[in-house]
Amino acid sequence: MFGSGPDTGHGNSGVAGPLLIPMRFVWPYGGRRVFLSGSFTRWLEHIPMSPMEGCPTVFQVICSLSPGYHQFKFFVDGEWRHDEHQPFVNDNYGIVNTIFIAREPNLVAPSLSPETPGRSNMDVDDAFVSSEPVPTVSDADLEASRNRVSAFLSRHTAYELLAESGKVIALDVNIAVKQAFHILYEQGIPVAPLWDSCKGQFVGVLSALDFILILRELGNHGSNLTEEELETHTISAWKEGKVYLGRQIDGNARSYPRCLVQAGPYDSLKDVALKILKSKVATVPIMHSTSQDGSFPQLLHLATLSEILKCICRHFKHSASSLPILQQPICSIPLGTWVPNIGEPNGRPLAMLRPNATLGAALSLLIQAEVSSIPIVDENDSLLDIYSRSDITALAKDKAYAQIHLDEMSVHQALQLGQDANFFNGQRCRMCLGSDTLHKVMERLANPGVRRLVIVEAGTKRVEGIVSLSDVFRFLLGV
Repeated sequence: MFGSGPDTGHGNSGVAGPLLIPMRFVWPYGGRRVFLSGSFTRWLEHIPMSPMEGCPTVFQVICSLSPGYHQFKFFVDGEWRHDEHQPFVNDNYGIVNTIFIAREPNLVAPSLSPETPGRSNMDVDDAFVSSEPVPTVSDADLEASRNRVSAFLSRHTAYELLAESGKVIALDVNIAVKQAFHILYEQGIPVAPLWDSCKGQFVGVLSALDFILILRELGNHGSNLTEEELETHTISAWKEGKVYLGRQIDGNARSYPRCLVQAGPYDSLKDVALKILKSKVATVPIMHSTSQDGSFPQLLHLATLSEILKCICRHFKHSASSLPILQQPICSIPLGTWVPNIGEPNGRPLAMLRPNATLGAALSLLIQAEVSSIPIVDENDSLLDIYSRSDITALAKDKAYAQIHLDEMSVHQALQLGQDANFFNGQRCRMCLGSDTLHKVMERLANPGVRRLVIVEAGTKRVEGIVSLSDVFRFLLGV
């Protein structure tokens, strides 16, 4: 496809010779087989790229290149591709990415040689990921970016989130709680609106948090709710006692909201996003009623921040320069929850657990820390997996909830119940680096089902923080 270029050499050789600088090439857009080719291979050799551990859609390879100007391209599943988010030019060979490597002898150290025991390609990346200064954005650019995002969301409505076809699952308040959670598990959904046929209205939602509270109540020796009663205990009966139970568990008399947070199809996307943020819910039902009193509404959709973020990414895809904040590394902006540095005052601790921690401890931490997920780490705080509220519905499988004790089952065992893959393969974990740009983080979070990314240190996968959809929207909207 391409003609020959200058022979600059490639590979990870540690032998003496011309100055070679290790560089990491990344293809973050998925594929089955991904290769790298460029002027440094005379466009003749395809260098295989490997998926990153924990991020199967992100492929990478380390090549040692001589200082100077290079062109490269990716060969993905039999097709030539370029990364439009990296510098590129259009020349005689089509659109190709470019890279310029400055002559910096001090960057290459013997300890980075691949022959050195105990090192990895991710470690090499650590040494060069910050070779360029971190770009800065002024307060004026930040405000301008936020205004543009706000204006876009204000112009578009929830109606645009509706799919041409699909299904929305709702539950009757008179069915048994046990049956309801079987439905959530079987359908693979974390939340469902509740319909009261007597009132002719949707009156609330049933979520994974409800199941967590119920399991804790079952494990309470002073509980009035038994396993036998759970077979017939209706959602309506559970909701009536939830406020009192919530006060007992929280210990601060906090009341759970009783009114259903909802939106109409012609509400702006900004209003929908703000409702989700202020109510601290995962989704907002989009309702429409033709009657004046709003009775017997039609449930159209369940709106999420992920869908709204996807709209933002799609709209600004070809005009990213109008949002200067998109190119900011997330480590340079007030975004997400980070592990406090030693001696850092007023640092909010990041909730983490070991895999041998009890399920009861995990559920308590989810409630008390008011978080939706907890990274599971080893003794070095390296990421192994993540336990989320929605994982609790796996206990509905084969009535596992009736056969376990929260203080005897480990988080590891609980996660295995709902997984076909091995617990430690890390495929459930969506990760990013602190050096990743806000734009890259937003694109990953815009994927269906992704609500958070664990920020890790390259190579060691040591947890540095966590960034959620809510974090991104609070930053973009300045709330």
